[in-house]
Amino acid sequence: MANQDQITGARPTLKTVAEATGLAVTTVSRALNDAADIGQQTKERVRQAADKLGYRPNRAGLRLRTGRSHVLSLILSPETDIMSHNAQMIHALSAELRGTPYHLTVTPTLSDEDPLAPVRQMVESGSADAVILNRIQPDDPRLSYLAAQNFPVVTHGRSDMGLTHAYYDLDTRHFAELAVNALHARGRKHLLVVAPPHDQTYARHILFGAMETANTRGMSLEVLKSATSDSRFDQIEEAVLARLSAGNIDALLTPSASSAIAAVSALERLDLRLGRDIDLASKDAGPLLSRFRGEIITIREDAAAAGRFLARAALNLLDHPEAPPLQQIERPTL
Repeated sequence: MANQDQITGARPTLKTVAEATGLAVTTVSRALNDAADIGQQTKERVRQAADKLGYRPNRAGLRLRTGRSHVLSLILSPETDIMSHNAQMIHALSAELRGTPYHLTVTPTLSDEDPLAPVRQMVESGSADAVILNRIQPDDPRLSYLAAQNFPVVTHGRSDMGLTHAYYDLDTRHFAELAVNALHARGRKHLLVVAPPHDQTYARHILFGAMETANTRGMSLEVLKSATSDSRFDQIEEAVLARLSAGNIDALLTPSASSAIAAVSALERLDLRLGRDIDLASKDAGPLLSRFRGEIITIREDAAAAGRFLARAALNLLDHPEAPPLQQIERPTL
């Protein structure tokens, strides 16, 4: 039988869920808040009923009762991710938060905006309990601000600021070492790197790893000058096209699927054939590049693992503020 909220179209409440489960309102509330004294079967029963009814907690009321918004805010730049990396990470973050009282909001930032503005607005408005940041700089003003505010923060990437904070990162230096070694194993001698912007911490790691390995292997290395991996697709394509046209390049290294595809588009315009005239190695968050062109050397980045860990690290900061922050470095593999 339909309850009164379903008949009238009113927003389901705790009372609605309580009536549907035959439990007390206080029990339903504690189950949805993952209280330790409520059994797992009861929690699952309540959550299933809440999902079926479309129940969503009143965030304003929650904040009044608990002092928390029960929101985690992911602040990221979507401009350079034309592939699926961000989507995979967001999905994993959201899935990891399922069954907790927290939910995720995503705040996009554009390249012409002050990157500190959305962080400051979130802290001053109290619209989230913790923030997750990506595209970390060696000396990141957002981290400095959040540390001064003693605000919980988790980063996708590391800084060089000497701050102890929660993070998840890919060992991009090892990624570059794997890529250059794989290109050398195919007999390549002259490498062109499409590097990330120099103000990003992982750009330094990639370049250090690539330069050191290339030097050890007796390979020449050149960094593309007129575009970065964050440039527009057409800018990367034209910059790679111009450099390949000048000759003396038989290997390419890119840090993302989008930059790899732009590079492939350029070399194919010159009638160069992957695996014969030139080889390309790239980081890939999924099985995209190997399906796009099977000759590409791909090094896996697990965006889903990153999302799950970032969620756990944020919850750990909120639930156990006295504990050391969680940190993890992913070791990439071919």
